[in-house]
Amino acid sequence: MKTDLASLDYGSLQAFVKENGLPEYRAQQIFRWISRGVFSFDEMTDISKPLRETLSEKAYLPVLTTEKKLISSDGTVKYLFTLSDGEHIETVLMNYEHGNSVCISSQVGCRMNCAFCASSLRGLKRCLTAGEMLAQVAAVNKEYGVSSVVVMGIGEPMDNYENLLVFLENLSDPRGLAMSLRHVSVSTCGIVPKINELAKKKMQLTLSVSLHAPDDETRNRIMPVNRKWNIETLISACRHYAEETKRRISFEYTLIKDVNDTPKHAEALAKLLHGMLAHVNLIPVNYVSERGFYPSSPESVRSFYDILQSRGVTVTVRRTLGSDINAACGQLRHKTESD
Repeated sequence: MKTDLASLDYGSLQAFVKENGLPEYRAQQIFRWISRGVFSFDEMTDISKPLRETLSEKAYLPVLTTEKKLISSDGTVKYLFTLSDGEHIETVLMNYEHGNSVCISSQVGCRMNCAFCASSLRGLKRCLTAGEMLAQVAAVNKEYGVSSVVVMGIGEPMDNYENLLVFLENLSDPRGLAMSLRHVSVSTCGIVPKINELAKKKMQLTLSVSLHAPDDETRNRIMPVNRKWNIETLISACRHYAEETKRRISFEYTLIKDVNDTPKHAEALAKLLHGMLAHVNLIPVNYVSERGFYPSSPESVRSFYDILQSRGVTVTVRRTLGSDINAACGQLRHKTESD
């Protein structure tokens, strides 16, 4: 069986090189090329042709083929990539004042089945490898340059935990892209055991928790994961994470008209997060026809924001990007596979 070199951490890559009788410096060469976003050994021009042929016989690299590339009027770029097995994932480049941020997928589909999200409409097909996650960053970085990464695209990163860890290690490795984990955000809908495991590692990344409701009744309705790990359990894990890492947690809160956007919900959220090292990111929901949820009115968003701010909660309203190119998670993939 061939080895996926892009999904090995550097130590494992060194072991592969040694096992195949190659000098140690070859590991660094291969690792550097992978971080540059090459999809073929033939692109590794400082490696001899006979060695490239040998590598092709014993190993492989993940391949991302650009199926579609849409550019929004606001500069957001959305890629629909086809993987080597024919599955599709989405990757989005967002331009901010502080630089370019790339939002990558961690799975093909999702099994969390959040009621408002397009990503899980077709269920979970499979997890992405560490190499496929890194390839998304490398491909976009090669074309535009990337200064930060959010693992918040299609899929639940904590449901692909082991591959996520290898990806983070390779992303931050100084021999490759050398990205500081302080410029990386990892999302989760609330898989508590993995939050606790991640806390032990004390990584300096930003944990971004998709909360979307301040009470179990509302959250049970829109997020099935809450029936396994309820809000009390989740918030306890988040407080522990913040204490262990000294890193502020970002709570994502999608505002859905007549579901979770009332002043009562805002008051409950402020009470829930009182005293925590936390930030709330308010996001008017993206309309997905199969889901049937509508975004809150601008007045409701403003009222929600004002209540949180008056209660001492650090809060922002996320700027809507790429609405003209279906930039929200899963929309382009679902439309493509439905056509």
